[in-house]
Amino acid sequence: MTEPVITDSSPIPAPANRVPTPTAPAPDILRCAYMEIVVTDLAASREFYVDVLGLVVTEEDETTIYLRSFEEFIHHNLVLRQGPVAAVAAFSYRVRTPEDLDKAVAFYTELGCRVERNAAGYTKGIGDSVRVEDPLGFPYEFFHDVDHVERLAWAYHLQTPGCLVRLDHFNQVTPDVPRAVAYMEDLGFRVTEDIQDEAGTTYAAWMRRKPTVHDTAMTGGDGPRMHHVAFATHEKHNIIAICDKLGALRKSDTIERGPGRHGVSNAFYLYLRDPDGHRVEIYTQDYYTGDPDNPVVTWDVHDNQRRDWWGNPVVPSWYTDASLVLDLDGQPQPLVARTDDSEMEVTVGADGFSYTRKEDGDFKLGHTL
Repeated sequence: MTEPVITDSSPIPAPANRVPTPTAPAPDILRCAYMEIVVTDLAASREFYVDVLGLVVTEEDETTIYLRSFEEFIHHNLVLRQGPVAAVAAFSYRVRTPEDLDKAVAFYTELGCRVERNAAGYTKGIGDSVRVEDPLGFPYEFFHDVDHVERLAWAYHLQTPGCLVRLDHFNQVTPDVPRAVAYMEDLGFRVTEDIQDEAGTTYAAWMRRKPTVHDTAMTGGDGPRMHHVAFATHEKHNIIAICDKLGALRKSDTIERGPGRHGVSNAFYLYLRDPDGHRVEIYTQDYYTGDPDNPVVTWDVHDNQRRDWWGNPVVPSWYTDASLVLDLDGQPQPLVARTDDSEMEVTVGADGFSYTRKEDGDFKLGHTL
């Protein structure tokens, strides 16, 4: 096994069918801040996210629950809203200033996207907000003003062994990853890692605003869909504690994949499925990426250690299943099929989801494969 190639921090070349670059400046995004998901059984979802995973209830009523992690000081990181179809209603980002909302309106208006603004906010605890149907079909939200709540980092008497401390990232499924990457770079995101093959096909890219490996990732597949939302723990033993708790509760069937360590991001991981099938990653121990010349890491799509450092095969559902996303009217967005080969198609061998490597075992990695 050869190590992944670390290249320079130059942007990946833009595809010919890229989203046009607006002349309007992009909003200054700080971080991924919360996700709003629609669930079909609010009580069952509450049991999963609160009783099992231990997220903190900031506020709730008959139709909506607002949850946060233990180190969060804004009102929520996850909104559970009762509805008829399980889907994602918003990928929400906090911006640096109130003026960045004006920039978001101008940026997406120039792109020809549907744009709405609500001075009172779309959810409790969040003020003036802009929601858009972005060029990839995802419902994005931008906000600055928030209600502050108690940060529970020092409330050790309330913390469980599997304590979730931060919202870490989103992961999105889109049929044209290079197009998605170019658009997100225009929005101010930077690539930290990606997966390519010898022909230069990009299968996935990890992109960040805060100085970690990613705030969101673009994964190739039929989309737009949400692959997963990820919460961080402090240590990998917290993830083991979650697995032990799920076993004790006879709920280990909610574990889809892991625990394990990713090659991409170097993080320790666990993937769970909630009662509606929404995928949740528990994630810890990635690395700092904040320097302007932070090098991009490119993985060969045939290197099975990209997805699991220990070489464990990836279950088929991880490649095929994802959550629908909603338009601004609350209707599911239609899916566009990926035309390039998927990661699953190029890495599954004759024996199914077995360990995949080239015959010579020599991975020639990097942007100039």
